[in-house]
Order: sequence, then C-alpha cells, then structure tokens
Amino acid sequence: MDIWQPEPGETLLARTLVTFATGAATRVSGMRWFRDTERNDIQHELPGWPEGPVYEVRSTGGVAARNTVKGTAIALGLGVLAALSFGGANVTSGGGNNSMKTGSDTPDDRDNEVLDFPVMWAAPGTIARTLPWQLDPARSPEKHYRTHAIVTDRRLVIVGFPYYKKNDKLIEDEVLWEICLDKIRQVTPRRYKTGTDAEIVFNDGSWCRLRSPARRKFTRYLLPHELIRLDVLTPGQRNAVDNFVAESDAPNAAPPVVSLHPCGHYRVEFVVPSKVDAFFGLSENSMLMDTQGSEVEVTDYHPDDF
Repeated sequence: MDIWQPEPGETLLARTLVTFATGAATRVSGMRWFRDTERNDIQHELPGWPEGPVYEVRSTGGVAARNTVKGTAIALGLGVLAALSFGGANVTSGGGNNSMKTGSDTPDDRDNEVLDFPVMWAAPGTIARTLPWQLDPARSPEKHYRTHAIVTDRRLVIVGFPYYKKNDKLIEDEVLWEICLDKIRQVTPRRYKTGTDAEIVFNDGSWCRLRSPARRKFTRYLLPHELIRLDVLTPGQRNAVDNFVAESDAPNAAPPVVSLHPCGHYRVEFVVPSKVDAFFGLSENSMLMDTQGSEVEVTDYHPDDF
C-alpha cells in the first residue's frame, strides 16, 4: 500500500471520499456541467481532460413527462403498500426520522441547482480549471476508481487510486491536485436534496461544487480554523484529552487536534493515518469538552458543534 502521508510538521486533519456533484432536480437529474462565467460549456477546453458526455437540460415537456411517470410509480407503490397492510403485513414507507434529514427540498440557488447545474465555474486561467478530471464520475466511474480529499493545516490535496471492490483497504494513492488553504476564499454547504454538496470558492472567484458523504468532515478545516496547542490547555482540559486518547486504544494514532467552537465547546479528535478505507477515508475519534474539561453529552450539543 502507498497511503499519502503529511510532511514533517504538517497536521493531517481529515480524509474522505469526494467527487464532482450530480444534479438532483428533475431538469438536471444525473447531470453536471463545467462552465465559464458566460455559462458556456468549457469541458472541451480543460487541458488533459478525456472526452466526456455532453448533457442537455431537459425541456419543460420532458420534465412533465418524467414527473408523470414518477407520480404513477409512487401511486402504484402506495397501492401495493396499502394492499399489503390490509392483508396484515407490517409495512412502513421507509421514510425514517425526518429530524435526521440533512438535505432540503428548497434550492438555495435556483439558477445553479434547478435550471442548470454547474460543478465548475471558471474563467480562463483560474484555479477551478486546474481540478483533475478524475473527480468526474462520468469520466472516472467510482466502481473502478476513487478520489479522496485530504485536508491538512496547510493544504487541500486530491488523491486517486484504483478501487477493488473486494478489498476496501487496498490503497495506492496518486496525488492528482493540491492547493494551499489560503487560496480558498469561501466554503458554502449546499443542502438541496441530498445535503452532501459543498461549494468551494477560490481567491480568483472561480468555484467548484463537490459532493462528499462526509461533507462536514471534509469542509470543517478548509477555512481558517484556530487549532489550540495542547500546552495552553488548562490542567483539567489536558487531563481530559490524555484520558480520551488513552481510552480510545488506537495504536499509531496521530496527535490529538483541539479546536474551539464559537459556542465555547472544545472539539478533540485524532485520526489514524495508516488506516484508510476506500469509501469512508479516515475515520476520526472525537469528543467535545467544556471549559472545565468535562465531556459534553450529545443532548447538550450546540448548533456550532455539528
């Protein structure tokens, strides 16, 4: 295995699966575009990119037809559920707990989420145009190849590796792209539909829309994020950190990272750089503590803690 590792003195903060996002609204479902600032398709201008599919936004008539088919399917499904329930079967809709839903049915940006779906917005010579084509699921299917985003205290790195379905632990990293964190101007979570997308704006105004099943982990450290040195913690806090690491029993773990949330809680976490999963990336062990060093129960989390 050849797993990417940070340089000496560099702190590894997160690693997770990432790709260009995919449209979810009916007009753009299953599609994505690469645009300049005039909304022209630029995928044929991107250096080194192989040919990919050319999509067209569905017409209003096509949308109506798809919605009719979808509505009929839903009606048939409900009819089957009703019949099964009438016959005594214990059947649920599978909707789950709506309170756990991370997405939204309301678009944040109708022009770029419903009427069109650019995942790259870039004038000539801008940063977003340098992103690797392997991030595109249409050019690099995930069943054969995976791309991960790695975040350190210095940079964002995109690596790729062949995917072997029978061995999620076999990782042969190839560095595809990287950028210093100070080149990132803004990171905006996008909640429409799945709630797994994020828009990353670079200093030159270009941007990309990426999808990650662990979006919060991926975006948490992309913007300036003050890390607290262990030697400035109070004795009670330092004792809590040491106990947390010891009780986790994770050999070869990276040193714990402590950050202060706006609400006043401290996040403590560490990763094990040698243990990477093709889907999940690096799992982190984490806890929250208060100013006294006491662990914060989940029921006492603040919105900032999520």
